[in-house]
Amino acid sequence: MPTDKTPSTNAALNLPKIVPVCPVRGSVIYPTMVQHIDASRSISINAIEAAMNAEKVILIVSQKDKDVDDPKGADLYDTGTACNVLRVRKNPDGTVQMLVSAVARVKVGKYTEGDYLRASITELPIPADDPVQLQALSRELRERFEVIANNGKISSESVQTINGKDDVGEMADHIAFNLDFKLEDKQALLEAVRLTDRIRMLLTLLDTEQEVQAVQAKIRAQVKDEIDKNQREYYLREQMKVIQKELQGGEDGEEGDEAEQFRTKIDALELKPDVKKEIDREVNRLARMHPDAAEASVIRTYLTWVTELPWNTRSEDRLDVEEASQVLDEDHYGLEKVKDRVLEFLAVRRLRKERAERGELSAEDVNKGPILVFTGPPGVGKTSIAQSIAKALGRQYVRIALGGARDESDIRGHRRTYIGAMPGRLIQGLRTAGTKNPVILLDEVDKLGSSYQGDPSAALLEVLDPAQNQNFTDHYLGVAFDLSEVMFIATANYPEQIPAALMDRMEVIDFSSYIEQEKLEIAKRYLMPRQLTQNGLKPNQISFTDAALERLISHYTREAGVRNLEREIGTVARKVARRIATGDVKRVKVTDKELERYLGQARHTPETENREDMVGVSTGMFYTPVGGDILFVETSIMPGKGLVLTGQLGDVMKESARAALTYIKSNAERFHIDRARIEDSEIHVHVPAGAIPKEGPSAGGAMVTSLISALTGIPARHDVAMTGEMTLTGRYLPIGGLKEKVLGARRAGIKHIIMPKANEPDLRDIPTHLRSSVRFHPAETVDQVLDVALVGGLKALETPRGNEAATPPAKRRAARRGPGASA
Repeated sequence: MPTDKTPSTNAALNLPKIVPVCPVRGSVIYPTMVQHIDASRSISINAIEAAMNAEKVILIVSQKDKDVDDPKGADLYDTGTACNVLRVRKNPDGTVQMLVSAVARVKVGKYTEGDYLRASITELPIPADDPVQLQALSRELRERFEVIANNGKISSESVQTINGKDDVGEMADHIAFNLDFKLEDKQALLEAVRLTDRIRMLLTLLDTEQEVQAVQAKIRAQVKDEIDKNQREYYLREQMKVIQKELQGGEDGEEGDEAEQFRTKIDALELKPDVKKEIDREVNRLARMHPDAAEASVIRTYLTWVTELPWNTRSEDRLDVEEASQVLDEDHYGLEKVKDRVLEFLAVRRLRKERAERGELSAEDVNKGPILVFTGPPGVGKTSIAQSIAKALGRQYVRIALGGARDESDIRGHRRTYIGAMPGRLIQGLRTAGTKNPVILLDEVDKLGSSYQGDPSAALLEVLDPAQNQNFTDHYLGVAFDLSEVMFIATANYPEQIPAALMDRMEVIDFSSYIEQEKLEIAKRYLMPRQLTQNGLKPNQISFTDAALERLISHYTREAGVRNLEREIGTVARKVARRIATGDVKRVKVTDKELERYLGQARHTPETENREDMVGVSTGMFYTPVGGDILFVETSIMPGKGLVLTGQLGDVMKESARAALTYIKSNAERFHIDRARIEDSEIHVHVPAGAIPKEGPSAGGAMVTSLISALTGIPARHDVAMTGEMTLTGRYLPIGGLKEKVLGARRAGIKHIIMPKANEPDLRDIPTHLRSSVRFHPAETVDQVLDVALVGGLKALETPRGNEAATPPAKRRAARRGPGASA
């Protein structure tokens, strides 16, 4: 074994001073090796041709970055291997295969660029080593290599070649070439000219390789003990588990493409640390599973949902108040309260954003949205105005129909343990919207049901609480999602059916019925153009007179909104379209007299006032979800005993009649009514339209007026209608639905309306032109009601009378006077 080498020179090896350079990628060639090199780049092919045309000497040097296709001098190491070119063969595809014999380590002085690289080289001298130290290192190297060779990492031919080397330097170079070391380590071994230093470096690398092989052997042993040899798929899964266990605390191993794709998407979402930790745990589970496992499919679906949710994606609010007002006015007529509330929201949001830009408010304070609930009868625009609000704000719009929902999972989703589990409708809606601040309409929230599967209205308590919904947790997601930036709008026909706790979290905006004038404007601006388009008509082919539309509204529809009105307009349009299509006419003008031709007889005849004052007949007012109207209360006195109530009256209305009779009995002397006559008479109170159920306390005034009129013989005025609740002590209490009741009374021709004085603020909701055509009489007591409702007022009651009920009508009419004073 040689222990000392005399430094050689370029002249001794006959090496030229300047040689062509062939860059190689990912490998290093050591002296004494014979190796094939495949060249496909022009820079390498040109260098080979230059070497063959000269002294057949070429420099093989490694690239620092193997991805560089056109390397320059700076991209190459400054130590390489000088080689003799033994043979060159050109392939049909234009590539060149070269067989070289490496002869020496050389130091590059300077690279020269051109069609190929050239370099000035100097052979590296090999210094002498301590013979004893070299012998010890060579023995250790052979022993280490024997252990590595037994693990099968090197082919048997290569092992035999290496073991046959007498020169320890050649042996070290061949070991470095055949083992899978990093390029940087192989290059360092090439640059180590002192043999002892080279062997020490190699021993360190062999120790590392031996440890890696030991871990691999341990993994194989653990997997082999845990699995059945016949279950190949199970084997692969368990092997991956053990690998992950061994790597715990260090760097993660390479994962499948699918898990890596999910990880990349999740990193881009910029999630909160606690949320990201939970989702990363699911990604790691997926990476450890076989792709065909049943659980893998569940996790894959879950991660797809998570990565498609808008965790931090927002739409920019359009904060131009004037532009938003124009959008709302274009889409809807009337609804001033709703429009004002939306514009107020925009104004507040704009001011808060300006303060946030100055650093006076946090982003959380700016982004919080209100919780609104629109209440009112069907067809008045609750659902459609929500869409216009989203349009005005520049936000996405999502409608969630809650009518009939009976399962809590509709709101909170299913847990992932169930087959076919899905997130709740809120999370589904957010994925559809693609932003975390859309306008979400919770339609028909008053029609939520409950069952053994839970109460969805209770699940909404967290959703609609601005103090809690920033941490809303869907059962399927299992992590908190921020809903505080969503603008929630709920709709309901009957707000009393909404649980009190849920109602307390929302701001109520009431939608009242449309009056005839509003319906007329809506029909002309929106309904007619839409129906003409849907039925293929042009504006010049059909027209409606205002009188025709007014009759259509009052005699063919009976509703609070305009849905049926649009259907009737559509019916007329279709019949006109048929006449035009058959050539019967070219254009049609629909008048009120021609409506019967298209729609048949009128379906509704509004109640009208009595033509004359009558004893025992008073006029009340009532409210329904489709609008207000008047009703008559008739009282008849006959021999007998007791109080008879007919007309399908509800319990509250029956109690109003009994309370009115008790009030009359307690004030009989003041009203000059014989109490014995009351006790000896059967008093029959009837409310016509007996097929229609009637309920409510607001008929108290009409009840007491009708009873007193029948018992005293004083007629009730036919042009006066009243609404209000009475007490046994004679107080007149407030009621609801005044606007609708007044509209119904005005439609019936009533000119005087008695109302509780406490309801005077509600008069502001009534259009000015209607207030000016009706005289209102606010009342606080029943006496004030009677003073207006009876012919002659209270003076007629205070005057002693005989049996005035038998007074001929002609004499009673002569006793009438004008309206009583306003109370």
